[in-house]
Amino acid sequence: MKYFKKIVGDRIYLSPRNSEDVELFTKWLNDFQVTDYTDRSGQIVTLEGEKKYLEQIQTDGACFSIVTLENDQMIGTVSLENIDKENQSAILGIFIGEADYRDKGYGTEAIKLILEYGFNYLNLNSIQLNVFDFNERGKACYKKCGFKEMGRRRKSRFLNGKFHDTIYMDILREEFAQEGKEYIRNKNVK
Repeated sequence: MKYFKKIVGDRIYLSPRNSEDVELFTKWLNDFQVTDYTDRSGQIVTLEGEKKYLEQIQTDGACFSIVTLENDQMIGTVSLENIDKENQSAILGIFIGEADYRDKGYGTEAIKLILEYGFNYLNLNSIQLNVFDFNERGKACYKKCGFKEMGRRRKSRFLNGKFHDTIYMDILREEFAQEGKEYIRNKNVK
């Protein structure tokens, strides 16, 4: 596949999603290790359905593949979706599909890259996400990136025979700016 270095970090870059990656996305979205955390375990994802989704989502948000700088391997995806220009808000979505790259900081780096892009290039003021109560890895990552819990919906999602809480988190531009750190390495204007 062909990837383009739109947003470059230290170990990864974010490339516009490519509909040619439909087979890899379909593989990941039929893997409980991925879908249990993305609220898609109850769905069956087909090649045709995923191709339509990838084509449609390209026009609705800032959707990127996460690609390693070392070997140009796509390992996951990160996006800002439901972008509301009037209220300057969006919803973050992310997953690392390649198991060998989980728990190694790639998700944290991807989130920091897309937060900087969202706040400093898309002029967003608030970026939100939701995470399930059992997702300890995700909650720790989001807190490390500066997200704060803003609410909880109790027993709102059914997964593997049990109901789970949905935790809502967000980060504001001013909170991200307080870090005073830049993550995008290929910026021209400083």
